[in-house]
Amino acid sequence: MNDDTGIDVILPAASAGERLDTVLGRMFPEYSRSRIQAWLRAGQIQVDGASPRASVRIRGGEQVQIRMPAVEAGAWLAEPVPLRVVHEDDAILVIDKPAGLLTHPGAGHANGTLVNGVLQHVPDNQYLPRGGIVHRLDKDTTGLLVVAKTEAARQSLIAQLASRSMHREYLALVLGAMTGGGTVDAPIGRHSHDRLRMTVRSDGRPAQTDYRLAERFARHTLLRLRLATGRTHQIRVHMAHIGHPLVGDPVYGGRAVLPPGLDLDAIAQWRRFTRQALHARRLRLIHPDSGELLSWESPVPEDMEVMLDLLRTVGHG
Repeated sequence: MNDDTGIDVILPAASAGERLDTVLGRMFPEYSRSRIQAWLRAGQIQVDGASPRASVRIRGGEQVQIRMPAVEAGAWLAEPVPLRVVHEDDAILVIDKPAGLLTHPGAGHANGTLVNGVLQHVPDNQYLPRGGIVHRLDKDTTGLLVVAKTEAARQSLIAQLASRSMHREYLALVLGAMTGGGTVDAPIGRHSHDRLRMTVRSDGRPAQTDYRLAERFARHTLLRLRLATGRTHQIRVHMAHIGHPLVGDPVYGGRAVLPPGLDLDAIAQWRRFTRQALHARRLRLIHPDSGELLSWESPVPEDMEVMLDLLRTVGHG
């Protein structure tokens, strides 16, 4: 895999009017914007047969040909990490991720992650950027995640994420009795003092979260959420920003709020929940090879269902 790799992609219509390097950066998140700009200057990226500037505004629908170095094998190790596979074919792998499992290696966590398990399950994914991972879930977020098994599938999934045609619905239990749904449209960036946190900031990257009420309780609300963008900790940051942080969130959650009317045993059960109450419930996408619209749904995990049962026991608001 040391020869140059050729990739053909179509620029998404939904990105019309944006800079070429911005759109390519979103479609190829494993490469820095400066590297993409260098490829454009070197003529390694052509758009409709021409070599444009990085700053050109796209129309959407242009044909892009890219020549980039192939990915070196062996960056991450294959390990027998158990995976809950809900769908697999020649192009994609859909996994139902449990709480406590990192999506990919990071600082202090070189192994034992979901991608280590993917490389054991699909050895050829060592040749794909990030092991075929195109979107991630936080360590303690549960639910559905899709992995590409070929470069063509990876490009298709990235384009669907960029054009917002991939549907990802989450369930979140938040603090406060909300009265209606809405949209949070607020840019997200790294916190200026705490590098492990994200925050809403004017110079951050655009981020939009749509939310609807699923169930309302006296002091809590169960929400259905859909991501229009995919920023780090997006749902957690946006819900905290509007004053309704996720129950159990150790970073953005604030002080714990008990439902009224719980007995001592129920209070003990409630306090055993120590992760953010966030679950990637539904995933819908266009199959990269067949073009078929596919969807999957993951049941609410047991620990989160216990919380909801306690809330239902003491009544709705």
